[in-house]
Amino acid sequence: MTLKNLLSRLAQINSRLSGKQHSQGWHILSSMASPATASASSTSHLLQYKSGIHHSLRTGLTPLNSKATAAWKNKKRMTMFVGAVMAPPQPQQRSPASTGSVKHAMTMTEKILARAAERSQVSPGENVWVKVDNLMTHDVCGPGTIGIFKKEFGSKAKVWDREKIVIIPDHYIFTSDARANRNVDIIRDFALEQNIKYFYDITDRSDFRANPDYKGVCHIALAQEGHCRPGEVLFGTDSHTCNAGAFGQFASGIGNTDAGFIMGTGKLLVKVPPTLRFVMDGEMPHYLLAKDLILQIIGEITVSGGTYRAMEFSGSTVKSLTMEDRMTLCNMVVEAGGKNGVVDADQTTFDYLEGKTSSSFEALYSDEAARYHDQDFSTATLTMVVVYL
Repeated sequence: MTLKNLLSRLAQINSRLSGKQHSQGWHILSSMASPATASASSTSHLLQYKSGIHHSLRTGLTPLNSKATAAWKNKKRMTMFVGAVMAPPQPQQRSPASTGSVKHAMTMTEKILARAAERSQVSPGENVWVKVDNLMTHDVCGPGTIGIFKKEFGSKAKVWDREKIVIIPDHYIFTSDARANRNVDIIRDFALEQNIKYFYDITDRSDFRANPDYKGVCHIALAQEGHCRPGEVLFGTDSHTCNAGAFGQFASGIGNTDAGFIMGTGKLLVKVPPTLRFVMDGEMPHYLLAKDLILQIIGEITVSGGTYRAMEFSGSTVKSLTMEDRMTLCNMVVEAGGKNGVVDADQTTFDYLEGKTSSSFEALYSDEAARYHDQDFSTATLTMVVVYL
């Protein structure tokens, strides 16, 4: 029997099994029947894919070659063999859910927002709903925030979590202006009404040291009272809320409307910012301060160079800084238009927080393959920056 007749026979059997495929994607062709004439179309189909014939898949599975032809001629050997012919290529249609989890490198800011949004990953430019860990407001924006909260949620509404709202009077406290004092009265009344746990009040304006609950400027109070924690999300009705990014958390200033919404829901819609990374290496000269570093950076990128970007600070110089110095770096990112500033949490951070908070936290760090816009600085060559006002 010629190879051509053999192929014709196999094509005929394949025709009978039309539409049936092996679980591995092959057409299965049996060779026990006697030869018969196959249609031209079946033969051409088989020949068209003969280049796709594969080696044996298991014992007794034989390729279509001279050995197979000899087996047909040997009547005494009724050996069964199976030829595997590759099926025509089919387009893959896999649902996203079937592809499994794919590792996506992220910056620290992206990781924090992804976790707060209960997402495995986020990318710059995405709008995501994030759960807020803490909301801070003070005597400037507090009354407006409270007014929006009551208007939108009801005059008798309760805040989403009385232990996650921090209210700090610090701007209008040492003044005899009645309207300024009224602002403090409003936030005091609200704190009592809502039983806000963290309201750092001042009652004796003649001597701030006579007020055990008064903690000073809001950004410093947040840090010293343990409200700044690595990996968390903090919003405040003050542009310098980004100060708290020194603890390795996402911290950003917002307006009264957003703050009023957070008061009622504990959530906020946030656009994920891209990240500018500033790598600062070298020993700090004794005459330089962290203020000089951030002023140098702003001078390089301009006051709009960080517009709606996260500004991440790293390098040996940053690691050597105290928490107060790191807060100085992050505090001023808003002066470059930045959305937030961040510094890796390390032993310096953990030592600072010891005894200040009993809340558990988990620090997050940028992946090595994360996408950045890098800026490198050698602090050893920097000079003191003098700002004229």
